[in-house]
Amino acid sequence: MALRVAVQMDPLESINLAGDSSFALMLKAQERGHSVWHYDVTTLAWENGQITAWAKPVTVKRVAGDHFIAGELRKIDLAEEIDVILMRQDPPFHLGYISAALLLDRLKGTTLVANDPREVINAPEKMFVLDYARFMPPTLVARTLADVKAFQRKHGAVVVKPLHGNGGKAIFRIDADGSNLSALFEVFNQTWPEPHMVQPFLPEVAEGDKRIVLVDGEVTGAINRFPGEGEFRSNLAQGGHAEATTLSDREQEICDAMGPELRRRGLVFVGIDVIGGKWLTEINVTSPTGIVAIDKFNGTDTPGLIWDALERRHAEMSER
Repeated sequence: MALRVAVQMDPLESINLAGDSSFALMLKAQERGHSVWHYDVTTLAWENGQITAWAKPVTVKRVAGDHFIAGELRKIDLAEEIDVILMRQDPPFHLGYISAALLLDRLKGTTLVANDPREVINAPEKMFVLDYARFMPPTLVARTLADVKAFQRKHGAVVVKPLHGNGGKAIFRIDADGSNLSALFEVFNQTWPEPHMVQPFLPEVAEGDKRIVLVDGEVTGAINRFPGEGEFRSNLAQGGHAEATTLSDREQEICDAMGPELRRRGLVFVGIDVIGGKWLTEINVTSPTGIVAIDKFNGTDTPGLIWDALERRHAEMSER
């Protein structure tokens, strides 16, 4: 059955064709005969129970510099004219992101939204992971300097992260002597109102920071990411590079532990990060990436598996 698909994402003009997961999902939707619309999250609106967005029908192709053709911009009814919405705008996870998710949540039962917007709100990357603390390195979530200093004295070199950051941005390493910790935390507290995440620096990052993708709770593939020259962050957006990989027994145990809960929550496309084959650090649900690299190394079709899950869920919703 052909579906009407709307993709809520950043401007198509600015995407990186070589690695953009949203673009890969759009290509696969089109390949399956689904029609595709694109809209900016800022155009979402609610009036008298109707939820709309200003959208363009698009045709996409993997041709650098000429990768999409857009039709006329018009206001569409997301309940009446769309079957599936992919919520794929980039974080940060802030009040704008949350507000958009709450609007989309009102489509439940009429339009399938993936990932489930209410569960995205309930599962911010660095908070949801606390449900699986048994797999995490020692972790502190706090904004009081005394707490952070005590944690740093206990663990030596630490890494400080914004609680709702993304893409490896604003992640700092503090050496074992604790120099600059006070100044850095002062900047963090002035910049963000929420607490911050502090963890020991894990030398195992040299062995890779693995991105594992789960589709409807099942592992579909992984890549191992390594820091670039002079870096400790392994995010591909920060100059890291990726290699093919398989899962360790510990990593499979982590995935088995969370898979049923991801499926129950309607978190169809999830990327988790595991350092050194054993330390779970994040559960990415807002706009996960990595499927293009995974498929390149493994010869798999992760977008196809995601659409299998979405088509199945849409059919189940329609039967209710």
